[in-house]
Amino acid sequence: MKTEKEKAAEGLLYNANHDSELQDEMKRAKCVLFKYNQLPPDQEEEKDRILTSFLGKKGKNTVILSPFQCDYGYNIEIGDNFFANVNLVILDGAKVRIGNNAFIAPNVGIYTAGHPFDVTIGDNVWIGAQACILPGVTIGDNTVIAGGSVVTKDIPANVIAAGNPCRVIREITEADRNKYRQP
Repeated sequence: MKTEKEKAAEGLLYNANHDSELQDEMKRAKCVLFKYNQLPPDQEEEKDRILTSFLGKKGKNTVILSPFQCDYGYNIEIGDNFFANVNLVILDGAKVRIGNNAFIAPNVGIYTAGHPFDVTIGDNVWIGAQACILPGVTIGDNTVIAGGSVVTKDIPANVIAAGNPCRVIREITEADRNKYRQP
């Protein structure tokens, strides 16, 4: 008979509430995050050290403003040049992969809990405030998710998407790229 953790790793439905190993791992994550969230803003090196040891993968130039919450930490993979504003919640019962140059505004939730489906967020993605990313979703590279959106299905690359449920509004144009290109 498989443990709940084994079921989760295989992408099967699982129940972490009745698995002592998963409960212990969640408690450990809550303790680590308590320390992280209590650090003063000028303790960047200590915050970086905690994230490096806690997350499954952390790229260069990662900033996650406190408070930050997640279930386990080890299921989260973040690329280079990542910024998350306050109140990021990632329920990482399954893998959450976030590419390079991603920006997440305040009060964003990324959820896999109870639904063991990975979430993948591509490179150069901007997720607006209070967006909700649901299980099994892939967001393509160079995409903007408008604030307040509820992303229930995959969103392709190079688009602006918004709404509940989130849907493509339009493609990102060359004029858009030129307007926001870094010098």
